[in-house]
Amino acid sequence: MHEMSLMESVIAIVCEMAQLNGASAVKSIRLDIGVLSDINPDSLLFCYEAVRRGTIAEHAALEINRIAGKGWCLDCGKTVPLDRRFGACPDCGRYRVQTTAGDELRIKEMEVI
Repeated sequence: MHEMSLMESVIAIVCEMAQLNGASAVKSIRLDIGVLSDINPDSLLFCYEAVRRGTIAEHAALEINRIAGKGWCLDCGKTVPLDRRFGACPDCGRYRVQTTAGDELRIKEMEVI
């Protein structure tokens, strides 16, 4: 389950940044996770419960925003929606589509006190 190591890294980054900025606690964390990222949000939430204990983010609320998949079709020359990684362009059916959104894991925002 790669979600455990991902969440361990997220908590480490959040706690480090909060402490560097003089915060005593993290109130909330907002993540952007792309639908093409192969990250299971339910597994991530489960791991969050385990890895936040004993940190300054122990009582922080976690919000996960799902980011839709998008790509640039080299043949059509336009941005198209993607529902799977390495999928075909929904307009022309060709597979020369570069992913432009939907594969990210980003700490979008955190609130500290």
